[in-house]
Amino acid sequence: MDFDLVTLDRDHPGFRDVGYRARRDAIAQVALAHRAGEPVSDVEYAEEEHATWAEVWALLWPLHKARVCRALVEVQLRLALPRAHIPQLSALNPALEAATGFSMEPVAGLVSPRIFLERLAKRSFLSTQYIRHYSRPLYTPEPDVIHELAGHAASLTHPGIAALSQRFGEAALRADPTRLQRIINLYWYTLEFGALEEDGALKAYGAGLLSSVGELSRFDTEAELRGWDVDRIADTDFDPTDYQPQVYVAPSFDRMLSDLTDWLAA
Repeated sequence: MDFDLVTLDRDHPGFRDVGYRARRDAIAQVALAHRAGEPVSDVEYAEEEHATWAEVWALLWPLHKARVCRALVEVQLRLALPRAHIPQLSALNPALEAATGFSMEPVAGLVSPRIFLERLAKRSFLSTQYIRHYSRPLYTPEPDVIHELAGHAASLTHPGIAALSQRFGEAALRADPTRLQRIINLYWYTLEFGALEEDGALKAYGAGLLSSVGELSRFDTEAELRGWDVDRIADTDFDPTDYQPQVYVAPSFDRMLSDLTDWLAA
């Protein structure tokens, strides 16, 4: 059988699973048929896909309550993602749009960092709809719907995160290649893998931490915790294929928002 839309690395958990690869192609077709500004078409998820979502959420939610910053736990509670089944982007978008004007727009897979960031300038978040392979529910080599929704969706209902995300997009639109790479690095170590101090404790706010049981369980003990220096963060390269070896810690949620906003406007 040919798989023309989605290419998986040989070490991907689903590489040899014909059924999984067919599902990935079918879900990619839904995204490719989407046109910006049109309603998002739903994906008919299989029972085992819903079961994978439920298994991960059962582990993630207690970690969120214990290890995620207060501002984002509060918006998670308001958005109230279902825990037993994968929510549709079409069901989430009205709440996102009412809260901050953001919407989730489906994509078939990874897009370039520039394209991803530039869409943020329009308050559009490019989201995958497929889910990781059921055999490894706590691991994904690429952003999947658990990462997009458990990590990003609720965060984008927070006015501060939404405004900052738009600033990242606007900065990317103006950036030459050198400046763009610094913006990409900054996004990675903040809105993807950022942590902050809150009431004397270390808390996560980055979506990559919020959506990973492994990362969220260990980031404060296994990663090198680095002080808050926005220029240094922007000059730090990253490896997206493994646990993050360093995490930058902001002094507070508000300080993170204000310092990043100022840097992106410069």
